[in-house]
Amino acid sequence: MANEYSRTERLADQIQRDLAYLLQREVKDPRVNLMSINEVKVSKDLGYADIYFTLITTAETSVDSVEVKDALKALKGAEGYLRSQLGSRIKMRIVPHLRFHFDNSVGRGRYLSSLIDKALSEDSVRAKDRDGE
Repeated sequence: MANEYSRTERLADQIQRDLAYLLQREVKDPRVNLMSINEVKVSKDLGYADIYFTLITTAETSVDSVEVKDALKALKGAEGYLRSQLGSRIKMRIVPHLRFHFDNSVGRGRYLSSLIDKALSEDSVRAKDRDGE
């Protein structure tokens, strides 16, 4: 029962909540205003935290888009501030190094959903054409 929710998972959840708050309320950089933290994974030795984020404003699914590059640059620039704020909130001796990654799963989901909608509409048109003949 003790291993159901490990220390790394609890720490990842806490980092996710605190980072979301900090990015929304404390960081004044407009490049990170409309950002969602999707997931945080903390390494077993608690040395690194991989943060996966999505930009709400972009429909672009590419990591190479200008908005994503700007957001990554802003996050890397604010890493020291974010780590210090996390350290005061979480009360750990050593705060994990933050590594930011763009998560394109939301954009990919939108793209796949649009493909499904397109296929369904084409099927209904074909069905109407068959019934009309």
